[in-house]
Amino acid sequence: MILEKVNSPKDLKELSLNELNELSDEIRSVLLKKLSENGGHIGPNLGVVELTIALHYVFNSPKDKLVFDISHQTYIHKMLTGRKEAFLDPEKYNSVTGYSNPEESEHDFFLLGHTSTSVSLACGLAKARDLKGDKENIVAIIGDGSLSGGEAYEGLNNAFELNSNMIIVVNDNDQSIAENYGGLYKNLKELRATEGKAECNFFKAIGLDYIYVKDGHNIAQLIEAFEKVKDTNRPIVVHVPTIKGKGFKFAEENKESFHAGPPFDLTTGKPKFTSDSEDYSTWTSHYLLDAMKKDPSVLMINAGTPAPFGFTEEVRTLAGKQYVDVGIAEEHAVAFSSGLAKNGAKPVFCLFSTFLQRTYDQILHDLCINNNAAVLLVFGASVHSFNDVTHLGFFDIAMIGNIPNLVYLAPTSKEEYLAMLDWGVHQKGHPVAIRVPVTSLISTGIEDKTNYSILNKYEVTNQGKDVAIIALGDFYHLGKSVVDNLKDNSDYNPTLINPKFITGLDKTLLENLKKEHKLVITLEDGILEGGFGEKVASFYGPSNIKVKNYGIKKNFYNKFNAEDLLKENGISVEQIVNDIKNILNK
Repeated sequence: MILEKVNSPKDLKELSLNELNELSDEIRSVLLKKLSENGGHIGPNLGVVELTIALHYVFNSPKDKLVFDISHQTYIHKMLTGRKEAFLDPEKYNSVTGYSNPEESEHDFFLLGHTSTSVSLACGLAKARDLKGDKENIVAIIGDGSLSGGEAYEGLNNAFELNSNMIIVVNDNDQSIAENYGGLYKNLKELRATEGKAECNFFKAIGLDYIYVKDGHNIAQLIEAFEKVKDTNRPIVVHVPTIKGKGFKFAEENKESFHAGPPFDLTTGKPKFTSDSEDYSTWTSHYLLDAMKKDPSVLMINAGTPAPFGFTEEVRTLAGKQYVDVGIAEEHAVAFSSGLAKNGAKPVFCLFSTFLQRTYDQILHDLCINNNAAVLLVFGASVHSFNDVTHLGFFDIAMIGNIPNLVYLAPTSKEEYLAMLDWGVHQKGHPVAIRVPVTSLISTGIEDKTNYSILNKYEVTNQGKDVAIIALGDFYHLGKSVVDNLKDNSDYNPTLINPKFITGLDKTLLENLKKEHKLVITLEDGILEGGFGEKVASFYGPSNIKVKNYGIKKNFYNKFNAEDLLKENGISVEQIVNDIKNILNK
């Protein structure tokens, strides 16, 4: 096996063209074996095998610096830069991350996991190089889907101003995660159809030099193109058409479902583990499709990741013009939603919490200052969601929980979620965000008749004394287990409270707790600093009530086990029960 002899990019330069082609076949086989057994990003990596080999054949990494956008397509890069054992040895499959990581290798320059950033990061590397008088090549590799993000436009615009070596490789597979949307893709299609000769050329229009590679899976053509641009003294785009999922029939035919996923069967392409149970995504699409039929002003907005929110290709077709994918442009989606709400529409923007971080200014400025009644559905906001350091989703409460005008809600069941969603869609008074539960679907079977127009009204679900437990969202069920444990194993009968509202305090209820309570416990599935619990603690500051907040200490965690992390932060039924007993017995 040729791959076994490749320990660094230098080893590639000793190989013939035939050996490089043979290496590409070996790499695909190795990738498919690991991905079928371990899951991961499938289509993005299968589509850049030849591209990555050619880059490392021509350029001299790590002196020449390669910056991959998102970096979910760096598996081949890792194989060629001393980390091949993580792909060859099943026992070492999890020894490297799925993204670029400088802690793993000198060939990686940034921890990356969000889209549209590579050109801006590369611009910074290039400018620093020029200031120091160095001469290395700076190469940004960006996909066509990533070009829809605003930061990509900003980086391309600034790249022109460098007027020095800056190589931008556009990996154009005519696919984001789902379909591409936006006017840029009309031009990319024209450029592919004319092999780069179309008179209208987006890249040339902003001042960048441009060359086109006819076949992005032809190593000889790629090497020739990269040798032409190596050591250039001008910013230049190398436009490379590729096939997402190249070499695996099922991935080529089902690009969206094979973007990333769990282990699958190589012979059938079907996932090895499936579940037919309903979840909150299913009910999101059910509710919105029904609302769309009744009201043509209701629409769902997405930023390039529709399926996880229940908007499969079939559902998107049913929604028709009431479904809008803005491309990977969350900032635009929020401002777009504000404009829609201002003009009488009822927008619902679904996104993951980790990408909510990209929208802070638009939420605060474009949406909340204007107090427009758009709805944001925040998925994956939990320690039980993504556990890669580049995709953490539990900073949301501290981030947006203190923005004026915003009503941020935390349901504990399907019934509460649907009631909150229905209220949010039809009310006109506020921008509303809903922290969609991450746990398995919980149904009480009891319709939630809460009037959410009465803001910051908490629900007492067990009236007790001495200790009150205010348990937010997903952690309400943890709070209930703590209450049950204390009632069964001690003389304590705690008060249990479902706050429902993240962004405000029920001051009347909190004041009344002073009468028969000595201790207030808050539970939240987010970071402690700036979180929900600290607002409660601040309220009780001048009083004799003791308050203990439970949440995650502020940090960048990576590849953690959720239950272990919770226990490290003192969050388990046993730990909380013991804390309560110790505090009350002092």
